[in-house]
Amino acid sequence: MCKIINYNVNLYFLPHYLQAALSNLNINYLTEIRLRRGQPVIIQYRGEYNYINGFGITTNRATAIICESAEEILYSAMQGNVYVYSEQLKNGFITVDGGVRIGVAGEYVLQGENVLNIKNISSLNVRIPHDVTGIAQGLHETVFRGGINNTLIFSPPGFGKTTLLRDLARLISKSGKFNVLLFDERNEIAAINGNGGGFDLGGGCDVVRGGNKLTAFSNAIRAMRPDVIMTDEIYGDADFSSVNYAVECGIKVIASTHTTDKNRLKLLPFDTFAELHGIGKEISVYDKNFNFVCNCSSVGRSWDGYIG
Repeated sequence: MCKIINYNVNLYFLPHYLQAALSNLNINYLTEIRLRRGQPVIIQYRGEYNYINGFGITTNRATAIICESAEEILYSAMQGNVYVYSEQLKNGFITVDGGVRIGVAGEYVLQGENVLNIKNISSLNVRIPHDVTGIAQGLHETVFRGGINNTLIFSPPGFGKTTLLRDLARLISKSGKFNVLLFDERNEIAAINGNGGGFDLGGGCDVVRGGNKLTAFSNAIRAMRPDVIMTDEIYGDADFSSVNYAVECGIKVIASTHTTDKNRLKLLPFDTFAELHGIGKEISVYDKNFNFVCNCSSVGRSWDGYIG
């Protein structure tokens, strides 16, 4: 059975009046906060978008809390350390302690085709991480009963890929059979904070953060001798090359992607593909040629019809 861990995420960067309003809600069911300069604050709570006022959720736009300055909130999140987050900002987001990811919209400052910075911040999307134990149990029992397959989890954004990947890393790590290397490029899966704390990954998982996937994979393979590499959000030729490199080295790879084009995905060196259809919904499993295998539950259910 799935269980949401009571995770006291620190939203220190939000204005006090907004923090007070959010204190009236159960943060375990809060997934997004959308802050647009001069507009009502919108939150995603229990999977639905609504406004928020001083007392909690409201459908009345007229009483909703207004975001006065997205830019001030962003600088508060960076705690004055703009340089530390400069590389992340080039990619349109920052990740702060606890794995809270803040998407940033504004005016891109370019040098040629390269983004140097973002200025005139107009809106933010604060994504709240959650640790849900048991959500990957069905996939784990279905796909990995006979060992680890190269597996790609795919869906549009917001369907729970990172949460699923986190629980899957924990399950594989706790088995004690494999050395798991987690490349947490955006520090969202492990969410390691300044004190070294983060989500429970089972004690058998090594975490690498920062840099690019190809460099991280090659260094980790030489230095840490992983049996399995797990990573989030692969996209583009550079990331796909990283996966190919690891597989050629005999390392199993479990990853996720926003790409949903099955004709493109089946060109990648994965044995199994897992398609998410939404939070709490069944997961469709396909073989390497994208032949349908079965649906599996996100709450720990075995499927006897699966042929490995």
